Amino acid sequence: MRIIPKVAAVLAALLAPLPAFATQPGDTILIASDSTAANYRSGNYPQTGWGMMLSCGLSPEVRVSNHAMGGRSTRTFLSEGRWEKLLGEVTPGDTVLIQFGHNDANRAKPERWAPAQTDYRNNLLRFIWDVRTAGGTPVLVTPVARRSFGPDGKAKADFAAYSAVMRELAASTHTPLIDLESLSRAWVDRAGTEASKAYFLHYRPEDHAPGFPKGVKDDTHFSELGARNVANLVAGGLKSLNLPISVKVLDQRPALTRTTPLGKTSCQ
Repeated sequence: MRIIPKVAAVLAALLAPLPAFATQPGDTILIASDSTAANYRSGNYPQTGWGMMLSCGLSPEVRVSNHAMGGRSTRTFLSEGRWEKLLGEVTPGDTVLIQFGHNDANRAKPERWAPAQTDYRNNLLRFIWDVRTAGGTPVLVTPVARRSFGPDGKAKADFAAYSAVMRELAASTHTPLIDLESLSRAWVDRAGTEASKAYFLHYRPEDHAPGFPKGVKDDTHFSELGARNVANLVAGGLKSLNLPISVKVLDQRPALTRTTPLGKTSCQ
């Protein structure tokens, strides 16, 4: 039987091996989270979410799909259809990082509020089972610390009840956990009250920060340098879990361990 040349070309393309840089099954990390991890436009610089920087600590073939969005809790991530959208992307072997708590704890906004022991816990359980049903691996990530210090001068946990629920669920459902709250509190502690301002949004008008011409004092959201450091904590946490994706975390992560800002949110 004679094969038409155009058909032969199509068949050859379909049968050709994938290029080395193509994303393979299990080489995708998806992020479900809030403003601390979200993507930001260049006009918002230096505000940076840790999810923007995570790929700088991973092998080039790993794809990061960041679904994090400012102001979202487990409740609104579900009610707005964001979870369903993320879940529609999950393929067998993928890893889903789940970090919520900051907005779940906001009683002043009932549409966001999810009490730790009830709604928050139930929503996390749904996330875990949904990801597993889709063939992915859920990873719980306790809420990242704020620049918040107690009377003893030590960084404190502003979302302790939510982190406690996450830790309990991780143990009871055998779900991998990155205790980012503990890791980031230690990181803020090491920096101290003054030096830690460089990791968050503390800028004067004369600093001419593009996204904050009038200056800003924000102890929740990260600067470029802060986001790089938190992404490094998350990458290190992934590395220690011994999951299939763990081997794709770089041993050396110079883009995430910078001590001075690069002035942009690229890896180099």
